Amino acid sequence: MSLKIYNSLTNKIEEFVPRNEKVVNMYVCGPTVYNYIHIGNARPVIFYDMLKNYLTFLGYKVNYASNITDVDDKIINKAIAEGKTEKEIAGMYEDAYFKSSLRLNSKKPDFIPHATDYILDMQELIEKLVETGYAYSVDGDVFFRVSKLADYGILSNQNKDELESGARISVDEKKESPLDFALWKKTDKGIKWPFKYGEGRPGWHTECVCMINRLFNNQEIDIHGGGADLKFPHHENEIAQSKAYNNHNLSKYWMHVARLNFGKEKMSKSLGNVILVNDLKEEELAPFRLLICATPYRNIIEYSNELLAQYEKEYQKYERAYKQASLMLDLADIDGSDLDEQMIEKFKNEMDQDLNTANVLTVLSEIVKKLNVAIRQKDYDNTLKLKNTLKTILDIFGVKIEYKKLDAENKELYLKWENFKKEKNFDEADKVRNLLIERGII
Repeated sequence: MSLKIYNSLTNKIEEFVPRNEKVVNMYVCGPTVYNYIHIGNARPVIFYDMLKNYLTFLGYKVNYASNITDVDDKIINKAIAEGKTEKEIAGMYEDAYFKSSLRLNSKKPDFIPHATDYILDMQELIEKLVETGYAYSVDGDVFFRVSKLADYGILSNQNKDELESGARISVDEKKESPLDFALWKKTDKGIKWPFKYGEGRPGWHTECVCMINRLFNNQEIDIHGGGADLKFPHHENEIAQSKAYNNHNLSKYWMHVARLNFGKEKMSKSLGNVILVNDLKEEELAPFRLLICATPYRNIIEYSNELLAQYEKEYQKYERAYKQASLMLDLADIDGSDLDEQMIEKFKNEMDQDLNTANVLTVLSEIVKKLNVAIRQKDYDNTLKLKNTLKTILDIFGVKIEYKKLDAENKELYLKWENFKKEKNFDEADKVRNLLIERGII
């Protein structure tokens, strides 16, 4: 079976066939760095990190890019309010973002383009769109002319008439149509750049197109991802610009991760119902990541403490089995990289069905059950294979299990504990056991 994914552009599950047989070019919309990220913001960060892990496991070289929006009204307003520069605000929250990502065991992308490094690229694109009639300038602002594109709405699966009636609520008198969107904004507040149409800054929708164009040589990439809330208008407007500038849809496959709600409500800073990644306790991080990875990415998560507790129990089940198996193998000086190929195949079969991670939990439970039997039976060969298989799958999910390999000193300590138990010297056994727990051995 080959990997199949749901393509938001076609609204179908399709076989994944990258442009290059061995390489996957993937771009994911990153954060606007003006605040700390909450656990809803963290869902796409975790999912696309897991996707890269799985694509790498399948043998692809993945070029993963995710941007930093370091110019935006929210950043400008925060800088003014705090008496700092936009660069200081963006730098502080970018550092915080990557610290939060690392806490959740998400690696940094291979490429991290910053919007402010691409201003000339954006100006060049805007000029070209004006020249070809896809954009127009009014009093220093530049807008994209949506009427020039017959298939605008292709991603959000809406026609222009429906979109226009919805857009009329907030009409900018400068626009020819309510659907037209800003490519360049004239401004006298905050950071700005000189431009032939007027001093100002770029519109948000223009940034990603230019970053993708430069990073991937104006070629259509394989995967463009983000949260479901970016589908319209942000991603729709990216496609519009790419069609006008490059004559392609920017990406062959578009993927969107559903929201994480606080119960039934959308989690948002404005509603004040957020849990920051920084609020998660150390022991909650791996279970939280497991929760995110194990929920099918197109399903909304209704987050609660009870839900997290379920995944804490699940995680502890894997952790116990893994540590027991590792300990047994260390004491017997057995090591190796063999896998249970049958269980790996079951895992791949589920992942290849649009990343059906909910069913992967069933596979993990089967592995743990078999592993516990192998440990009880002192079946070293199967213990090794199943332990490695459990670790391989959890590594792809990015769910960490800490285990320190036994050195000679700790091995001797463990054997002492075993002897004290045999001798029914429970006071000494408890002391050694506490030491083994402190060292993370049991």
